[in-house]
Amino acid sequence: MAEPHLAQRQSSKKDVYDHADPDLLARDAFAAVDTDGDGYITVGELGAAFEAAGMTLPGYELRRLISEYDEDEEGKGKGKLQYEEFQKLHDNIKQRDISKGFKGMVVKRTDLEKMGGISEASVMGTTHSVRHEEAAAFARWINLNLGKDADLQHLLPLSTDGSGLYSAVHDGILLCKLLNHSLPGTVDERAINKKNLNVYRKRENLTLALVSAQAIGCNTVNIGPEDLEAGRQHLVLGLVWQVIRIGLFSHITLQKCPGLVTLLRPDETLEDFVRMTPEQILLRWVNHHLSNAGIARRVTNFSTDIQDSEVYIHLLDQIAPKDVGVDTRALQEKNSLKRAELMLDEADKIGCRQFISPEDIINGNPKLNLAFVANLFNTYPALDKPDKMPEWVDDMRPETREETTYRNWMNSMGVKPYVNWLYHDLCDSIVIFQLYDIIKPGIVDWNRVHVKFSKIKGFMEKLENCNYAVKLGKELKFSLVGVGGVNIYEGNETLTLALTWQLMRAYTLTILGQLTDSGHPIVEQAIISWANRKLDESGKTSRIKSFHDSTIADARVIIDLVDAIQPGSIDYSMVLEDATDEEKLENAKYAISMARKTGAKVYALPQDITEVKPKMVMTVFACLMGRDYRPPMLTTEATEIDI
Repeated sequence: MAEPHLAQRQSSKKDVYDHADPDLLARDAFAAVDTDGDGYITVGELGAAFEAAGMTLPGYELRRLISEYDEDEEGKGKGKLQYEEFQKLHDNIKQRDISKGFKGMVVKRTDLEKMGGISEASVMGTTHSVRHEEAAAFARWINLNLGKDADLQHLLPLSTDGSGLYSAVHDGILLCKLLNHSLPGTVDERAINKKNLNVYRKRENLTLALVSAQAIGCNTVNIGPEDLEAGRQHLVLGLVWQVIRIGLFSHITLQKCPGLVTLLRPDETLEDFVRMTPEQILLRWVNHHLSNAGIARRVTNFSTDIQDSEVYIHLLDQIAPKDVGVDTRALQEKNSLKRAELMLDEADKIGCRQFISPEDIINGNPKLNLAFVANLFNTYPALDKPDKMPEWVDDMRPETREETTYRNWMNSMGVKPYVNWLYHDLCDSIVIFQLYDIIKPGIVDWNRVHVKFSKIKGFMEKLENCNYAVKLGKELKFSLVGVGGVNIYEGNETLTLALTWQLMRAYTLTILGQLTDSGHPIVEQAIISWANRKLDESGKTSRIKSFHDSTIADARVIIDLVDAIQPGSIDYSMVLEDATDEEKLENAKYAISMARKTGAKVYALPQDITEVKPKMVMTVFACLMGRDYRPPMLTTEATEIDI
């Protein structure tokens, strides 16, 4: 009797599809075709959609289709379809037989589970896709890297199919540990509740993990502790992927791998290097080793270009130590699935059989293939530092703490595109406009903003954006004396930082003003007065005179303030008195993690406290004041995040 009921349900779904609003149909089709959820349809994804519709098109025909509807002349969207572009393609084919295949693809996807959200977007027809192979891959990665952690023995190992991942995050310990694996020191272990885990103490851990993830640049907009506690799959999977990705990408820098300079062409400079995203660097790394192998083939993506495994076979042969026995015999296998399995056997010889299965390769899963390649790079980059480094390398410096903080703050706000290098990624002001709209909704006249740039007039269009960005800053009473649009466009570090700091300051004080219901923006002196009053009311003896106060360096006043906001939260046996510089740093680490544990969205780093950096110190106190004026992170509306 089960089969008729199933058929009836599928028929009912198709009836709903056939009579649904056309725009919702296109959106559902876009969500189904956009398998990696990045907001763009690639050649590989479009090809898979046509195959699902029973029609196989050659690569050149798929590229022709995309070229016909793609309006981007350059940038991230070139060679791909955004929703509006895809909608035109969808509308043009919906009367043909092929549209039935698209319907089937939306109604039934065997490789993913669709979950309705409760956000406004979900009410309008958005569903959340959960790819089970990704959950399985992340579970295996966690088992490998955290399996021996004594604090996780009650949770690990996770089931290899990934189904246990969603419940394993419920007490927050796993997420905190994963954060520290990706970026060591993100969470002070002393702040994690590991014993007597009642509902309240678990919620504290989840809050600590969420705010800490936000501080390193994860987009946690509209995710709350209760979402993770309930194991909402699309939110858990999205957050875990962001944390893992940040860890994988953190090693792809010139400082950690000087041999990266060998990937640059003779005419390229520092500016060209910083323009490249980690994904672009990895693509060039793969192509570099293909060239060394004498292979003419090149890759432009981590989906369709690697589906036959041949690129991976050559890559492994190039990067593996010569004494481990990696070879290219898998090339002789004609069956693509078996060839992928043989290739992974070779990867296993160098301890890199992570993230992907043979099916993920032939299906061209871009997320898992990207993770696989990033792990290969981190393990065996096989890039020798040249005897003579380019002259511009001397000008290449690590990202400063201030730049890291600003960049992480922007990315946690969910801006697009993702900010990798502050000065280059702000030079068209698109990210700046998004931040303005968050600080003061409606201030940006988007009709004045160029969001796409032509080849001929691109320079002038970006400059017009930057001039408008400076104008809006002045409307918000920013101090921008001597700052012009050309300075932002050219990536002038000093002047760009001046604008960026004022954006972060305005955001912090605006949110604080809303929480205190003061009716006007909060100023720094009001924060100092609040802090001293709060300390006095709680019987604490510590005080501050300003955000330059040298007594802040040992973090005691911040620790006392956290305990004043949430009485009994601080274990004072952890706090070091008459501290040395090293002990002050330990206090600062504890202070920041304990502040985050209360729900205070602190972006500053421990060194900002010990060195008493007044700008960052101000944000710490402002965030604590904001936490004092609102309840802990108890409820929030779940919505979709960019994964």
